[in-house]
Amino acid sequence: MAKRDDTSVTSIWDKNAAAWTAQVREGKDLYWELFNNPLFLEFVPDLAGRRVIDLGCGEGRNTRVFAKRGAQMTGIDLSPSLIEAARAAEIAEPLGIEYHVGSFSELAPFPNENFDAAISVMAFMDGPDFYDVAREVHRVLRRGGALYFSVTHPCFCPHGAHWVTNPDGQVVGRLVSGYWRQQPYILKWRFSGFPEGTEPFSVLYFPYRLEDYVNGLCEAGFRILRIREPRPTEEMVRAYPPLQREREHVPIFLYVAAGKT
Repeated sequence: MAKRDDTSVTSIWDKNAAAWTAQVREGKDLYWELFNNPLFLEFVPDLAGRRVIDLGCGEGRNTRVFAKRGAQMTGIDLSPSLIEAARAAEIAEPLGIEYHVGSFSELAPFPNENFDAAISVMAFMDGPDFYDVAREVHRVLRRGGALYFSVTHPCFCPHGAHWVTNPDGQVVGRLVSGYWRQQPYILKWRFSGFPEGTEPFSVLYFPYRLEDYVNGLCEAGFRILRIREPRPTEEMVRAYPPLQREREHVPIFLYVAAGKT
């Protein structure tokens, strides 16, 4: 498993920050808007009144969602540029959120048993050493607290995986390869609807396997409460037809809930 490479992650996300912030705040992330966010909110229980940390909070969109649902939110992210954007949004619309620049692999600013819950939305696969992450999150959670996170599905989204189409261009399945790869690599991608030639985001991706997430949580002292492999509803597919691939074939996201006893 890849070890700490916080400097590279920080540099890459600082470069992404301006375009990322503008595009997600304009609603360009349709997977999040129409699929991933609604189903993740169903997966996470009511956190109103709880002290919650958002791990890898980015420019704060998920942090604000949970704050508006009544949680007392703290966000942490390695990118100073993304945290600057998050703090600007907090100034414009105060929700009582505190933001910190830092790594979710090393939560040094926070004492033991400081939070009732932790969330992380599509961030852990973009950071090194999940075992350190699990230990640190376990440390800062109170007994009875829980971690809720979403990631790209490690079984169906390793390096080299892609959708397979027939001669008519219809998706007929997904080819998976490179599952055992451990070396981090750069992914370049853009939100759907942006034409070729649009500057893509560069993301340093850390290839975890399913056993890394499960064993990392167990070794840290967590008890896995439940998982979900979200499947788009028919209504979601009607709103955004590309989701038909995930509804018909395989999940590309994984949700995990783990408790501290």
